[in-house]
Amino acid sequence: MSNPAALSLSKAQATSLTDALAELAAEEGGVARDAALAVFRRHLARMQHQLQNAFERDELSGLAAAEALAGHMDGVITALMLYATTDAVPDAPDRIAVVATGGYGRGYLAPFSDIDLLFLTEAAPSDRTLSAVEFMLYFLWDLGLKVGHATRSVAECLTEAQADATIRTALLDSRCLVGEQALFTDFRREFRQQCAASSAAEFIRVKQAERLARHRRYGDSPFLVEPNVKEGRGALRDLHFLHWVANYIFDIDDVQDLLTKDGPFGPMLTLREARHYNRAADFLWTVRFHLHYVAGRPEERLTFDLQPIVGARMGYTRHGVQDGVERFMRHYFLTARDVARLSHVLEPELVRVAQGSPAIAPSTDEALVQAGFVLADGQLLFADGDGVAQHPILMLRLMQCARDRHLRIHPLALRAMIRNERVTISLRRDPEAMKIFMDLLCGKDGETERSDGARWMTLMNETGILSRLVPDWARIVGQMQFDTYHVFTVDEHTIEALRVVAALERGDLSEAAPIASSIVDHLQSRRALYTAVMLHDIAKGRGGDHSVLGAEIALAVGPGLGLSGEETEMVSWLVLHHLLLSQTAFKRDIDDPKTILDLVDTIQSPERLKLLLVLTVADMRAVSPKVWNGWKATLLRELYTRVAEVLAGGLATTERDVRVARAKEAAAERLHDWTAEDIDAFLDLGYPAYWLSFDPSTHERHGRMIREARHSHAPLSVQTEVLHSRAVTEVTVYAADHAGLFSRIAGALAIAGASIVDARIHTLTNGMALDTFWIQDAAGGIFAAPQRLARLSVLIEQALSGRLRLASEISGLSDALLGQRMRAIHVPPRVVIDNHASNTHTVIEVNGRDRPGLLHDVTAAITDQGMQIASAHVSTYGVRAIDVFYVKDVFGLKIQNERKLEGLRQAILAALTSGDATMPEPDSEAAGRGRPKVDAA
Repeated sequence: MSNPAALSLSKAQATSLTDALAELAAEEGGVARDAALAVFRRHLARMQHQLQNAFERDELSGLAAAEALAGHMDGVITALMLYATTDAVPDAPDRIAVVATGGYGRGYLAPFSDIDLLFLTEAAPSDRTLSAVEFMLYFLWDLGLKVGHATRSVAECLTEAQADATIRTALLDSRCLVGEQALFTDFRREFRQQCAASSAAEFIRVKQAERLARHRRYGDSPFLVEPNVKEGRGALRDLHFLHWVANYIFDIDDVQDLLTKDGPFGPMLTLREARHYNRAADFLWTVRFHLHYVAGRPEERLTFDLQPIVGARMGYTRHGVQDGVERFMRHYFLTARDVARLSHVLEPELVRVAQGSPAIAPSTDEALVQAGFVLADGQLLFADGDGVAQHPILMLRLMQCARDRHLRIHPLALRAMIRNERVTISLRRDPEAMKIFMDLLCGKDGETERSDGARWMTLMNETGILSRLVPDWARIVGQMQFDTYHVFTVDEHTIEALRVVAALERGDLSEAAPIASSIVDHLQSRRALYTAVMLHDIAKGRGGDHSVLGAEIALAVGPGLGLSGEETEMVSWLVLHHLLLSQTAFKRDIDDPKTILDLVDTIQSPERLKLLLVLTVADMRAVSPKVWNGWKATLLRELYTRVAEVLAGGLATTERDVRVARAKEAAAERLHDWTAEDIDAFLDLGYPAYWLSFDPSTHERHGRMIREARHSHAPLSVQTEVLHSRAVTEVTVYAADHAGLFSRIAGALAIAGASIVDARIHTLTNGMALDTFWIQDAAGGIFAAPQRLARLSVLIEQALSGRLRLASEISGLSDALLGQRMRAIHVPPRVVIDNHASNTHTVIEVNGRDRPGLLHDVTAAITDQGMQIASAHVSTYGVRAIDVFYVKDVFGLKIQNERKLEGLRQAILAALTSGDATMPEPDSEAAGRGRPKVDAA
């Protein structure tokens, strides 16, 4: 342990325990194991309690607390060794040293971490020594401590360290706690000689491979919204990696010692970088301590339910428009980025010390030399690393050259870019620099194989160059949204969206997004598209409507990037309306003519529609892998087709009679095996809205279902159809129409474990209802298992006959769908009533926490108010449910009476909050925001 204060603490703790045992021995004439165990337990409990109190009162930072805890544990083990070898197993003849290894060997310990011990002997241990070791281990286990242990001779340690890099890494940080110090000193000398004789480069390669596997397991991005503070990218293990490599090469105790060492290319570590290293380590250790104390176990993942608690304990409160938890998580992500950048800066230097200077190509072509670059180890490197500060445009040219020549950028070049990122401020509005930037963002127009702009945006984001070139970008770096819908921070989500656009251009998504893939190569405004993708969420976290604020920012940023006035205007329009298609497709009835006409009035041109579709697909697919599915793709495709038809001067949406007539003709052709009388009877059943809501094949299925029900006099018919192309199962219910029918069916579907993604309700001219539901399972997959479909039909029949007690069944549904970490997300209930979105219906938008039976409760409330539901559109964003209903009153009219509207609002709000009784109370800050919101548009 390098800290003198910690060493002093360790000795004091050992002395305290030893004195307590000596007093007990004097009183009792010896110390029995149970009595000694009680003394140790009291001491350990008192020590842990005092340390936790000091930490939680901010008297100790994370690093100081970790050192203090390790010092306390040193004292415990020192006292235990003395007790074991004098009282429990006296006269153990072997020379033995008790050695701390791993993280404990570095002198740091978390509250619930394992204590890694090596019992080091001169030769093979005797039975008496093994008995002493066994006594100590059982004693520690009885104290409730988790101990990782090994008993080895010096020779065995050296042999196993030579064969296993994991053991070698653990021994790098070894330190003697108690016992034969001379034995440990001899071992340490031989071990360091062995390290010096073996290949440091090989050790680095092994540790790099381990790190790569770890990143793949815990997330390649440092900006995942539920990070692992120990193993994730940008977390403590990445700092440990730098420590291990530096220790292996230089035999130093701390990375800070590199301040005094020079590498082949200058100082190994600058004062500023050392401060970043210390600050990152202290912050991450502080977060880790809070995690352990809050969870009461060795919890390393910063999950949604723990983030508000840890953030509040660390003093993060609401500031302006930003919640305390979002401020805390942004600090975390900025710290993770600092760790990633430190790795890029320090690792190349360490590698070069181990491997020697880079192998500069003996001859580099003249064009590269003239540009200021050379090839080293087959990678692109600045010819003069010091010249980057005077000519920052070289950094952009290097990336452009690497892309055009399909070369990798040398780690030393990346190091130079990070160390000089501040000087790129001078490149703002520099025409040549912005031309290169836009080229890196978009790729060369017209190229057969366009490069992935996301790669270069990632590089510029990690080095900090992007925030210098586009100052507004700096405000979204590490910005998270405290919900379960987004899995990335805003900057990572944006870069992922750029990656999706590139995938569309390559044709990689032709099956998942066929229309977007087919039109992306025919856009006239590629630069506007890529810039709009880069800026679409640029105003997140500023309060207000980020689309409106982002559009204003785009107007200011566009000219600086070298965009023309027309391109800038297009970018601003796209940012302003980037949610238009998705909100319409998933929240509005696209069979309502007014919905399409309103979109046409806003979009106005086919080019804008194409750009908007590509942007929408990129935005949705970049949110998380679970957001995009066949059903949402189908809705977007249908909406795009209808709007494109009108923009192209095709069939007007107001010509309903013509469209209805065509739908009937198509249905009649498919029912050619029926009599004319049966066909006419079916065609007379549906109102115009019905014929415009389905395709001919669905009309045919409905017709055959209705005819069979009529001939068999069946009061209820339920039909299921698995639609693999849309990733949904269609459930059609034909029954006598009555108030509450929709609600009862929705309740039965909830009990069956189905998630409703859309619904249509149609009352036919014969007084029967034909209700259609599109469902998925709880995980967003197809609800297709035969036994589940059979049970679903039975439950619907039981619900409609009154034999299924829906209220009690739904109240008993488990909320395991969300889990504790999801319930930490606060979703304030909100009701928006809009009488302008449709000419014929009142549109109700309901926002609330998703839970089993929510749709049943809300629709029951609407029905109880005497309203008829014509269609329902169900969307789920993480734990947030947004359901939209098109309703009429009992006379088939819009609801205009304010008193009725107010009663409807209050009834829906009551339904939204009725299932929250079991939910934990939100923190006081969230509670202030949690009053139900009621808006009228």
